[in-house]
Amino acid sequence: MGHLGAFFMLLGALGALAEICVIPEMDNQLVEKLGQHLLPWMDQLSLEHLNPSLYVGLRLSSMQAGTKEDLYLHSLKLDYQQCLLGSTSRNDNNGCQTKPSMGQLALYLLALRANCEFVGSRKGDRLVSQLKWFLEDEKRAIGHNHKGHPHTSYYQYGLSILALCVHQKRVHDSVVGKLLYAVEHDHHLHQGHLSVDTVAMAGLALTCLERFNFNHDLRQRITLAIQTSKEKILKAQTPEGYFGNVYSTPLALQLLMTSPMPRMGLGIACLKARTALLAILKDGAFQNALMISQLLPVLNHKTYMDLIFPDCQAPRVMLASTLENPSPAHVSEMISVTLKVSSVLPPYQQAISVLAGSSLKDVLEKAHELGGFTYGTQASLSGPYLTTVMGKAVGDREFWQLLRAPDTPLQQGIADYRPQDGETIELRLVSW
Repeated sequence: MGHLGAFFMLLGALGALAEICVIPEMDNQLVEKLGQHLLPWMDQLSLEHLNPSLYVGLRLSSMQAGTKEDLYLHSLKLDYQQCLLGSTSRNDNNGCQTKPSMGQLALYLLALRANCEFVGSRKGDRLVSQLKWFLEDEKRAIGHNHKGHPHTSYYQYGLSILALCVHQKRVHDSVVGKLLYAVEHDHHLHQGHLSVDTVAMAGLALTCLERFNFNHDLRQRITLAIQTSKEKILKAQTPEGYFGNVYSTPLALQLLMTSPMPRMGLGIACLKARTALLAILKDGAFQNALMISQLLPVLNHKTYMDLIFPDCQAPRVMLASTLENPSPAHVSEMISVTLKVSSVLPPYQQAISVLAGSSLKDVLEKAHELGGFTYGTQASLSGPYLTTVMGKAVGDREFWQLLRAPDTPLQQGIADYRPQDGETIELRLVSW
């Protein structure tokens, strides 16, 4: 309380009124139901399904999964070390058909900190080196004049810096400088629109660096960039209360919760976001595992900054497995969804019959089974995304946008969105 009082006195002396972002507690049953959504995912221990973010989210939440958590972390360690360090100690059939991305490696390092572990030993040092090499490669892709782009994204760039920081690993000023420039010149963080989750991840990474004061010569720019990131997020709040959209809101709240800021309306903005999230939770529409893992810490008044000095002894309530099947596959009602692709010649349009409650991915698969439609996907931190449709692959700075007719962009991915009867879904190749 003394530190907080001193902070407010300092801001008062500067003529500024500081506000804090506080998320009041939500109904325990709603929060527990949200946590239960992660339990089936924690039973999927193959490399292609392992997601370190699930472990981080649970460890920073008010709930625990008991032995499931231990087994999940054990599987993460075995598979990630095997794939990233080239171990051949496990059966080749359980090997690495797909090597984890550097974003997944960064999340793995966050998972270790969530268990109060620091990377050490020769293996740990090699993982740190890989992440640093990745950042150096991305830095070169951006270029000395900042005209280029990362091979992956600024989201993974910021996430990697954050992962190294919470393990108290210094990142070179030149690497941090690229992230600072991207925040200062926000067109670098746009993908046709402001990417709120990218801005939030950049802000969290910079907040960690500021707390350790690793990059002393950049401190003033870092502090200003953190404030800039928060301002951009607040300006991106929708009339409904989301920061960007419902799926970028949890990470945005994590950044806004890290420290007070001299801005009127911060508290109200966070309460508005909380109201919007509460409504979507009651509707049961929050299904994406990555987003749930980012929201659970917020509902426990924690952020990724708590991984700097995690409290691994904090009491957490045991999650009970639920017999309720969230999948609507038992529903016999059939619906019709029209799938449309105008970005190819000849254009494709076909009515597809699927079970009520099916995902858009199910619709795509059914269309493929019927013939005349092909598609390809790639795994990402937030779920699969389209890479090819009807043989047409995405090019540089392109992506397949999902729209509900006539022209409404979907906020969810193909694995999460569940079309309604009579809807027309268009897959449109767009540039950014």
